[in-house]
Amino acid sequence: MTPTRREMLGGLVVAFAIAPAAAQTGGGEGSGGPPTVAPDLPGTLSKFPDLDAWIRIAPDGRVTVFTGKAELGTGIKTAIAQLAADELDVALTDVNLITADTALTPNEGVTAGSQTMEQSGTAVANAAANVRLLLAEAAAARWGVAATDLFTRDGAVLDGRGRRLSYAELAAATSLAVRARNDVPRKRVAARRLIGHSLPRVDLPAKLTGQAAYVHDMRLPGMVHARVLRGPASGTRARLDLAAIAREPGVSRVVQLGNFAAIVGPREWPLERALHAAARGGSTPSPPAELPGALPEALLAMRRESRTIADRRDDPAAQPVRQLSARYDRPYLMHGAIGPSCAVALFRDGQLTVWTHSQGVEPLRRSLAELLSMSLDRIRCVHREGAGCYGHNGADDVAGDAALVARAVPGVPVRLQWSREQEHGWEPLGPAMLAQLNAALDASGRIVDWRHQVWSNTHSTRPSAAGDLLAGQEMVPPFPATPPKPIPQPNGGGDRNAIPLYRFPNQQVVSHFLPDMPIRVSALRGLGAHLNIFALESFMDELAAAARQDPVAFRLAHLDDPRAAAVIRRAAERFGWSRYRAAPNRGRGFAFARYKNHGAYLAVALDVERVPDEGPVIVHRAVAAVDSGEAVNPDGIRNQVEGGIVQSLSWTAFEQASHDGARRTDYDWSTYPILRFGDAPLSVAVEVVDRPGTPFLGTGECAQGPTAAALANALAMATGERLRSLPLARAGLRPG
Repeated sequence: MTPTRREMLGGLVVAFAIAPAAAQTGGGEGSGGPPTVAPDLPGTLSKFPDLDAWIRIAPDGRVTVFTGKAELGTGIKTAIAQLAADELDVALTDVNLITADTALTPNEGVTAGSQTMEQSGTAVANAAANVRLLLAEAAAARWGVAATDLFTRDGAVLDGRGRRLSYAELAAATSLAVRARNDVPRKRVAARRLIGHSLPRVDLPAKLTGQAAYVHDMRLPGMVHARVLRGPASGTRARLDLAAIAREPGVSRVVQLGNFAAIVGPREWPLERALHAAARGGSTPSPPAELPGALPEALLAMRRESRTIADRRDDPAAQPVRQLSARYDRPYLMHGAIGPSCAVALFRDGQLTVWTHSQGVEPLRRSLAELLSMSLDRIRCVHREGAGCYGHNGADDVAGDAALVARAVPGVPVRLQWSREQEHGWEPLGPAMLAQLNAALDASGRIVDWRHQVWSNTHSTRPSAAGDLLAGQEMVPPFPATPPKPIPQPNGGGDRNAIPLYRFPNQQVVSHFLPDMPIRVSALRGLGAHLNIFALESFMDELAAAARQDPVAFRLAHLDDPRAAAVIRRAAERFGWSRYRAAPNRGRGFAFARYKNHGAYLAVALDVERVPDEGPVIVHRAVAAVDSGEAVNPDGIRNQVEGGIVQSLSWTAFEQASHDGARRTDYDWSTYPILRFGDAPLSVAVEVVDRPGTPFLGTGECAQGPTAAALANALAMATGERLRSLPLARAGLRPG
């Protein structure tokens, strides 16, 4: 049997409230899991309202906190531990946080969409406040006083007259298997000791000192290695001589199931050599995958399902005097994980455990159950960080590969890692996209009409069934894949952030969903927001120029959201926007967005120089202001914005996944360039606009879209050329 939390952790709580697994909802946005059962409770408490699903207290007083969300390098292990420690009045060192383990944690679906703090952070904070009150009430009952006469400090309840009861003592006689109450206030802002402070991230020391930090680093007793045998790219199948491969030095076993094949051995490097030897047999297209032409025009030729997602006619009598139109596009993009996807699996006594860097351990578990014809209660998926993430890369597929091999060698831990070429050739790509924008200005220079159309494939094929895994497609017969679907608003997929936050009296936004996928695609950080914000904020600059207005003032004139205006002003002031003096080949660029129109607000300004004749671009300064609600760990928020700026510069300037009409053509870093250290901004400054007591808004994906537009806007000023097609390298830009 899968061990319970009691068996794994010890302790005193005797009842647990993990709800049964349910189908994922929310289009891969992390809002999956069981249905809401307590709509009056905040965050994911509404799905798991019992306190023992989130918090337990051991006999030594240590607190264990559970979250179904995964640490993806975003710092949530630190931030959620801060929340719990502060709300419970215990030391941070007394909190043990367990993340994304199907045997132990609530089913919170997928860690995606910048929703971890909004959903799980909110749940943990309110659960901790409930537990603190529950223990205070237990102490009050024991002493015969009112709970309001007591206070908590350092893991104990005190009465101020010398009496003290530790949480451990109280928990021994108090069950946490009770439903959270919706009337329990969180700590007053003034009383918080940890929330709002930049505490060191707990996940960084191992990463910075070369210790075991990732699933790639796992080593279990008796572990063997494995490599999967596949064609070079999505849409191909390897021609394999399995008998010859089995004779390769270091190969102890060949595992074959249908068209799935893998090699197993005691050491890793001989398998890598055998993998390259196997590749010499060549491959065949299976099935053929062809684009209907060259990008971006190919998108216009594809079958579409169109729907209007915004339509306003507040001033049909508006008198436009000038009309502008522009088209913007981006290519297919890779996740570009520095560490190729990896998983460790163990099949023992009929039970399967998989250690995975999947962002959705619960939907992966369901997919594996179907793939292996096993019941859910015999499968456990445990999250371990991967060296590269931010979307649906190969993590789920490699977990399926490892699970199949592990079942073939029962009792032996199997570590299966893809090669670099396999990662580039098989990971789902971020979809290519196209946006067409039209707008009209009146005589005063205000926008009186706005039209936005966007063409895109789905932005999530995250696995919810065996057919969504590569190995599932290699079975005979293959498992059926889940049909691609658009992610509905207000989050959206390809149309994420296509609806402007600006107030235009007349506007229409149309989303053209492209259901046919000639290339395997799925979620990449930010989804459609990257292209839509690039288009929207580039067009705002073009309209400001046509109206002969300052780009920052032009944006402010079309906003009625005071928090949006505040981050714009903060970024502009810190950058020194009004004091900026143009120089030859050098320019400034500005952009703003509120992620998904209900997440974090971010404004960014760039100071950029284009080296004449040579091509390289120097980003001298990047200055951003971000409002993601209450800032639990401000430095963690800065980390995310800084990383988002750098990643977006790489996408926007250099990256594109090439395709020859039948298969991918990029298999390493020489053909798929990413931003190098020499191209990074010389200076990045991020100002966090903290709003204590307000809801968490999430930060991880708010910088990608605005940074893309700010770079194009700065280059337009520096060179006089407006670039609308990504990557900007198409126009001669190149890495330094």
